[in-house]
Amino acid sequence: MKVVKNYLYNASYQVLAIIVPLITSYYVSRVLDPAGVGANAFTNSVIQYFVLLADLGIAYYGNREIAYVRDDKKKMAQTFWEIQTVKTSMTLISYVVFVIFMNFYVGKTQYMWAQSINLVAAAFDISWLYQGLEDFKRTVLRNTFVKILSMVAVFIFIKDSSDVTLYIVIVALSNFLGNFTLWPHALGMLKKVPLKKLRPWRHLPPAVSMFVPQIAIQLYVQLNRTMLGIMVNEKASGFYQYSDNLIKLVLAFATATGTVMLPHVANAFAQGDMKKVNRMLYKSFDFVSALVYPMMFGIAGISMTLAPLYYSQAYAPVGPAMFIESIVILMIGWSNVIGAQYLLPVNRVKDFTVSVTLGAVVNIILNFPLIHFGGLNGAMWSTVISEISVTAYQLWVVRHDLDLKLLFKSNWKYLVSGLVMFVPVFWLNTHMKASWLWMIAEVLLGVIIYAVMVILLRAPIVDQAKEFKELIKDRFQK
Repeated sequence: MKVVKNYLYNASYQVLAIIVPLITSYYVSRVLDPAGVGANAFTNSVIQYFVLLADLGIAYYGNREIAYVRDDKKKMAQTFWEIQTVKTSMTLISYVVFVIFMNFYVGKTQYMWAQSINLVAAAFDISWLYQGLEDFKRTVLRNTFVKILSMVAVFIFIKDSSDVTLYIVIVALSNFLGNFTLWPHALGMLKKVPLKKLRPWRHLPPAVSMFVPQIAIQLYVQLNRTMLGIMVNEKASGFYQYSDNLIKLVLAFATATGTVMLPHVANAFAQGDMKKVNRMLYKSFDFVSALVYPMMFGIAGISMTLAPLYYSQAYAPVGPAMFIESIVILMIGWSNVIGAQYLLPVNRVKDFTVSVTLGAVVNIILNFPLIHFGGLNGAMWSTVISEISVTAYQLWVVRHDLDLKLLFKSNWKYLVSGLVMFVPVFWLNTHMKASWLWMIAEVLLGVIIYAVMVILLRAPIVDQAKEFKELIKDRFQK
């Protein structure tokens, strides 16, 4: 029940973190126009490289280390302050590197300096502590208010295309305030640790080992926007981001399991219970598969009219881009289970690193020809192929540790259900006049068809739903 609650909290937060800018983007896309949106997307992709350096892999490493020692309050407090010392130091170093970089930057410098608030905010991000403790409720509730406040600020202060800098500042400050609100409770919860007992630099080598895969991940997350801005134009970078925002909004429901399960699996691994680790993995893989198939086919089915309907006709290229990118929902869903829920918790960091590094290399190599010849859609195909390579490699390295036949045993049921759903939804989306009424009808039709097919084929997710129903029933009876 705790895992289910944490999943719901984390999924809610992941959706909130995406849906707030998604709601504001409906307004911003019309006020700032594609040029302003593209400028924000491009400069944000650049600042994320410095944020990455500041984080130094602690998002994964800190989560896992807290999960290992959370039953010992003294060790937990010492571990937290040691890791946070490393992170603060790296943020300072990263900001110095950023200042040096700005001496050579030839774009609109005011946008980059505004984006640098995100770098300062990174020093105060201790969400990894709460994730390791499996306390997702607190991060969700405390950040919800800040996210909503930033959304209101955007609607109040952003009035025309000259407000790009102000928009960047508002979004960046919301990240800063969101991170800062997590500190009061943490300071009250953690035991005091004498400074002489702290050994922060012992965490540097393992954190760096986690940093390498994060570099690789960010390369093919941020590099596409950066390369589109350089090789095509900043508008293309904005189109890519808007497609990615809608895809990641849907994907958040699946990837939320990774953040929740990582500390849970890590704790089971620390106790030497590998049977429990494998049992949780098979169940999680089936659950994620049941989610990502309808998400992939559903987004592909409505993509052609969703983007221009939501963002305006000026953003029509986002539709075909979303259709292509929808494939990554399936790939990232699977790799999130194998990577974040198995390889990282059981300390197989090397295998995880190689997988995402492979994806980054494939992405970089393919970006040059595909963006050159295909522009935005070329970048999308590069992203899809790189995600396929990551997932394929991870499945290959666990083939002796996991029963792949058991892992994929029921996937055909979700595939068939998704395909049966896709055909009528896509036909309606491309043949009926684009409107929100038809969009809602298409989504509801897709949900009904998929649910009916899953029940008829007796997919395992039905049994999981029944188990969850019984848990809720028992909970209320008690």
